[in-house]
Amino acid sequence: MLARSIPRVLGALAALLSSTMISWPAHAAAPTQPPSGWVTAWATALQSIPDISDPPPLYRTPDVAGRTVRQIIYPTVSGRGVRVRISNVYGRGPLTLTDVSLARSAGGAAIEPGTMVRLTFGGKPSITLKPGAETDTDWAEAELTAGEPYAVSLVAGPHQTLTAWHRVANQVNYVSTDGDHAADTASSAYPRKFTESAWVSALDVRAPNARAVAAIGDSITDGLRSSLNRNHRWPDAFARRLGQAGMAQTAVLNLGISGNRLLSDSPCYGEALGRRFERDALGHGGVGAVIVLIGINDINFASMPPRAGLDCDFPHTAVTARDLTDGYRRLIERAHRSGVRIFGATLTPASLPPAREAVRTAVNDWIRTSRAFDGVVDFDAALRDTAHPDRLQRRFDSGDHIHPSDEGYAAMAAAVPLESIEAAVHR
Repeated sequence: MLARSIPRVLGALAALLSSTMISWPAHAAAPTQPPSGWVTAWATALQSIPDISDPPPLYRTPDVAGRTVRQIIYPTVSGRGVRVRISNVYGRGPLTLTDVSLARSAGGAAIEPGTMVRLTFGGKPSITLKPGAETDTDWAEAELTAGEPYAVSLVAGPHQTLTAWHRVANQVNYVSTDGDHAADTASSAYPRKFTESAWVSALDVRAPNARAVAAIGDSITDGLRSSLNRNHRWPDAFARRLGQAGMAQTAVLNLGISGNRLLSDSPCYGEALGRRFERDALGHGGVGAVIVLIGINDINFASMPPRAGLDCDFPHTAVTARDLTDGYRRLIERAHRSGVRIFGATLTPASLPPAREAVRTAVNDWIRTSRAFDGVVDFDAALRDTAHPDRLQRRFDSGDHIHPSDEGYAAMAAAVPLESIEAAVHR
């Protein structure tokens, strides 16, 4: 037993000696100062994993200790020069990474030979972040193309665990066998698949004329029930629409979290959007506008039955339309303080019972008529059945009467007022 433990002890000691324990403020610049002109080209919102001894299958995490996690991401704007944001915001212990790299994906867990770029932290290959901290890597020379897949490989420390992730990535990611497999071009060392993402919260590119729009909300922005690995969420479709319209200098960032609420935290579904808004929507490079779609879970969760053990809908807080519109006003105030335009999206049909439908209708009336937002994105009008406006059109219904199908998500992207968003982002 002692002989078998020696390699792990030595590995832990080597990681400790080569790492830097850092607790920088959120979004602190890496010590190597990059040139100007950075914009976030891809981002995701992280959430805490429920801290219970026997979680249900949906919340069981892969073993990452001493292994390489390879994640596939698609930047939504092109640029030359790259940096990656590593986050331990929801960590319950230190996050140690001993090697981080970026390469062009070759499909699955494979990467294209000769494309790997190692990413460093103040010139060092490894880092340890205290709980609550996040930082950017040093910038590296690399040319990234919008819409193409890239693999970020992260080698975890010998005792590392996952305590936070983005749970509904709708993208297959990979965990290796033991060891540093960041340089492996083949997929053979990556037998474990998982559909969450971890530790990486943003990827920035140097694109001096580019700007970004942040889409933030719940599962309907997250793209729940859209096709796996196909990028059929509505922000994906909107990014493609911008490119087809000759507006390729606008990135679209998806900061949706399935189950998220405007006003209440959840054990499973992340911090309330009102609490995470400044970091997740306003904290990225080049954001000029935000599209907010949130509130349907606030309306619904009060009516969900309490569950023994893990109750993801806790607290079961009842809300009024006024509660939600007051919450929107607070978002608007914070966006405007940051010089960012904010667009309110109407809540989509969800086949609600009459009392909850009345709240949804009142909220949508306020979004459309109050003129509190800088503009309106009328997703409700785009998706509803005109004969039964409390329901999704059948062709836009994924089958659960709440989440759109791929066609429904495409209809949402088509409903975003292109010129208004573009004018707000690039004003």
